[in-house]
Amino acid sequence: MGRIAKYTRRTFLGIGAVAAGGFAVGYYYYRKPYENPLEAALAEGETTFNLFVKIAADNTITIIAPRAEMGQGIQTTLAALVAEELDVTPSDVVVEHGPASPAYLNQAMLRMGGPFPWFDESFGAGALRGTMGVVSKFLGLQVTGGSSATIDAFQKMREAGCVAREMLKAAAAERWGVSAGSLQTADGVVTNPANGETLTYGALAAQAALLNPPSDLELRPRSEWKLLGKPVDRVEGREKVTGGRIFGIDVQLPDMLHATVKMSPRFGVGAKSVDINPALQVPGVIDVQEIKTNTGQGFGIIAENTWAAFQGAEALDVIWEDAPYPLDDAGMGALFDAALADGEAFELGGSGDVETVFAEAEPDDILEVDYKVPFLAHATMEPMNATAQFRDGKLELWLGTQAPGISQMVAASLLGIETEDVTVHTTHLGGGFGRRGEADFPLYAAALAAKTDGRPVKVTWTREEDTRHDVYRPRVEAKMRAVIRDGEAVALDIRSAAPAIMPSVIGRTFPSFPAPPDDEPILDGLFNQPLGIANRRYQGVVVDLPIPVGFWRSVGNSQNGYFHEAFMDEMAEKAGRDPLEFRLSLLQAPEHAPAKAVLEKVGEMSGWGTPGPDGTAKGIAHMLSFGTWVAQVVQLRDEDGAIRIEKVWCAADPGEVLDPRNFEAQMISGINFGLSQALGQKITFADGEVQEGNFYDFDAMRMWQSPEIEVAILETAPKMGGAGEPGTPPALPALANAIYALTGERIRTAPLSDTVTFV
Repeated sequence: MGRIAKYTRRTFLGIGAVAAGGFAVGYYYYRKPYENPLEAALAEGETTFNLFVKIAADNTITIIAPRAEMGQGIQTTLAALVAEELDVTPSDVVVEHGPASPAYLNQAMLRMGGPFPWFDESFGAGALRGTMGVVSKFLGLQVTGGSSATIDAFQKMREAGCVAREMLKAAAAERWGVSAGSLQTADGVVTNPANGETLTYGALAAQAALLNPPSDLELRPRSEWKLLGKPVDRVEGREKVTGGRIFGIDVQLPDMLHATVKMSPRFGVGAKSVDINPALQVPGVIDVQEIKTNTGQGFGIIAENTWAAFQGAEALDVIWEDAPYPLDDAGMGALFDAALADGEAFELGGSGDVETVFAEAEPDDILEVDYKVPFLAHATMEPMNATAQFRDGKLELWLGTQAPGISQMVAASLLGIETEDVTVHTTHLGGGFGRRGEADFPLYAAALAAKTDGRPVKVTWTREEDTRHDVYRPRVEAKMRAVIRDGEAVALDIRSAAPAIMPSVIGRTFPSFPAPPDDEPILDGLFNQPLGIANRRYQGVVVDLPIPVGFWRSVGNSQNGYFHEAFMDEMAEKAGRDPLEFRLSLLQAPEHAPAKAVLEKVGEMSGWGTPGPDGTAKGIAHMLSFGTWVAQVVQLRDEDGAIRIEKVWCAADPGEVLDPRNFEAQMISGINFGLSQALGQKITFADGEVQEGNFYDFDAMRMWQSPEIEVAILETAPKMGGAGEPGTPPALPALANAIYALTGERIRTAPLSDTVTFV
């Protein structure tokens, strides 16, 4: 039995025991640590101290940074957490992703979710976060997502370095017959200052690992940090600039076959008929195998090389079943119209009596508009791929994944083997954005590896297969209403309709798990924003549309930032007030102070309120997402009727910054990703099939279009936030607001390029 079933049983046993009064049993399972997975695969002369530190006799120091490196620099920052306490530098160590193991669970990711704003410190919010921490321990999900990696690692990885350092000092003290407290550590060496004697960590490692770890840890205060809080050179930088073979698509193994997939272009169905003979006639094609999984149905073409596999896929003669959903965008739109009109809604957050305020309001005081965004693909630069080898009842996977444990579990379940019989080698990722947390690409590789008689097979998707078989950012439509009276916002009412992300993800990945009753991502970035409006209501309606949807960089915040902040400008205009001043007036609660700080800072940076050069205009937006408060101002220039995105100012407050250069890079990355939505990105349907296929019809912002970006980092917020996603949500609304300031045209439907022309 694979770990999927075990996780299900463990989760409900553990949590159920606590809920039913079996506190001792539940507490035992919660407190029981996972085994250290490093112990099973130590090389000769190598010693492990904990989940994150290995030291070899030759003084090779290895730090395990068990989160996916997909360009965001996370492995450098995580290594620095350990290195800071271990008294080494990242340049002196080897950094590895490490094995797939529940020991590397991400507790912060689940703790950060839930129906409470980040700044809510009430008893209920704290209790739920504590409960989700318990749930995360039982689930043991090793996932990179939710901008949570540094938050999750901040304490435990520093402790890992501290424990190892103190054990090494204790071993040296035993040898020299001195007090461990009298010894010093630096650069992988323990020194006795009394006589100058030294021992390397490698010389002490085997002896030190036999000692009991210290029970009392004293982590270094920020004032004594040497690495943290400062820029650190990227540990993978040299390999990237010299073309090192570090990505999944680079994997080469002896006797390796190559393959690709041709999956049904209509979701949820398979083939009516197929003739594989034309594919088998392509030189180099070896076999064609049917694939049926929870994530899709189709065929795998196995060949001697990738090009032959691609040509075989083109030659395959398939008639696909009809789509079980409306065939085009207009037909799907009718579902959204019905959902917004009278669909059953759930509510999150809110306050006051919205119904009464609207009922009593004068018609001229009511502002009501609709906003819409399309489906979006992830469009990672490295197409989806995975390499698999299945022999002697065991599977090995080589792939760039954000969720190695999930890859391990779903592959084991597919092949009917134990989870422990699947080894995952996690490579670097050529872009992730949430896409590489999915199960489809390891599943297809595992399915084909079972048909190659023990030979490894690399399964590479074409760009078109990738774009047309994504798990999309949902299409979302929202009805925005407000009551503005005497220049003040009296009420806000938002009703948003979208396909549900969580049931979609859970249904294709863990079909035995129950999906949550409400799909929080539909309202994420609406109900949990700092806002001093007394009467507020946020309603979500699930649109029953079986297009696979999933986590796209910043998830619900990506569209709701647009809805919320573009509408905030409309509210400010109706109130007859400046957009920045209007926002600040709604942030009077003490817990909203970081929002005020970043808005005031970005206003100062951009010269808000001061007329710019002729032919230019500015727009502003603020969003709190993933624990980080971000305000942005976008400046545009009119170039002969076309619009150039000229400059972006960004002020961000994540509470505490571990690497300012890396944090700034993530803000810039998130801004460009968010602006790319405006420049023509949309996924459309005809005959039940996705129409876009490559960068020529689903492009991202190009380098020559990217604006100058200036980032200011504040550290006033009371707790640490994330970096990877918070830069994305404010970018699109700040751009839309700037377009209105420049042209007088409100754009309420993305992409904005359907309405205006960009340079």
